[in-house]
Amino acid sequence: MVGGRRTESFPMQHAKPSGEIVFPELTEDVVGRIAATADARVREVMELLILHLHAFVREASLTNEEWKNAVAFLTRTGQMCSDNRQEFILLSDILGVSMLVDAVNNSAGTGLTDSTVLGPFYAGPQRELTHGDTILLREEDGPPLIVEGTVTSQNGEPIGDALVEVWQTAPNQLYDVQDDAQPDGHLRASFRTDERGKFSFKSILPVSYPIPDDGPAGQLLQMMGRHPFRPAHVHFMISARGYRMLVTHLFLSGDAYLDSDAVFGVKPSLIVTPEERDGLHRIVYHFGLESLDEA
Repeated sequence: MVGGRRTESFPMQHAKPSGEIVFPELTEDVVGRIAATADARVREVMELLILHLHAFVREASLTNEEWKNAVAFLTRTGQMCSDNRQEFILLSDILGVSMLVDAVNNSAGTGLTDSTVLGPFYAGPQRELTHGDTILLREEDGPPLIVEGTVTSQNGEPIGDALVEVWQTAPNQLYDVQDDAQPDGHLRASFRTDERGKFSFKSILPVSYPIPDDGPAGQLLQMMGRHPFRPAHVHFMISARGYRMLVTHLFLSGDAYLDSDAVFGVKPSLIVTPEERDGLHRIVYHFGLESLDEA
C-alpha cells in the first residue's frame, strides 16, 4: 500500500533463472500486517522500506553469512556511537544518503544559498560573540582568516538578529570534541547579524581532514577502495524567525579533495577563494535564506 494504493508488483525483484520471484508471499504478508497502521505516513514509509529491502535481498541473492556480517556491522556501528561521535551519521554520509535527504528537503534557486550535510560533529549552540571576535580559544599555528558574511532573504532584504553558528577543525585535523587537548568550544561560536544582516569573525584557514575511519564506516570505506578525506571547509548553521534553517559549508578552492569528498557534500556555489593580503586571508560571502511563507 503506497500512497493509499496497493502495490501489485515488487520493484527490482530478483528472479530465479526460471523467472520465478523468490518467496513473494512473504513480502505480501509483511506488507499486509501493517495495513491497519493508524499513522498513514508510518505505513507509507515502512511499506516502501519493506518492499525495497526485500527486493535488495532478492536481487543481491544475499547469503546467510553476508546477512550475519551485516547484522554484526550494524551492531558495531551502534556500539561506536557516543555523545561525541555518531557513527550512524558517518555511515549515512559516506553512502550519500545524508546528501540525498538534504536534496529532497531543501530548495535551491536564485537568491538562495545551497545547503549541505550537517556532519557528525555539530555540538549544539555555543558562546555568542560580538562582530569581529575570534572563535579560537587558544593560539594555533595556521594562517589567520577573517570571515565576513551577510544574511538576507531570497529577495535580498537584510535579515537582522539571525543566529549564525560556525565550527571548524584545528590544524591537527581534529574538532574539539575529538581532541582532549583542545578547549571545549575551540573554533566554534555563535553570532547575531546586525540590522544590515552582517556578521564577521576571526579564525584560521581550515584544513582538509579524514573523517573518523577507525570504526565500521572507515572499514566500509576501505572495502570500497575509497579514502576518508573531506576538503577544507567551515561549517555554518543559520536560523532566523520566519525562514528555513540553512545548514551549509564554505569550501576552499584548490583543495585536493573537492572532487572526491568522502561525504559528497561539495557544491560548486559553496567553493570560495580567500583573498590574501600581507598574510591575512579574507572570505566574504552572501547567505540567502528561504522564507517559510515561500517554502
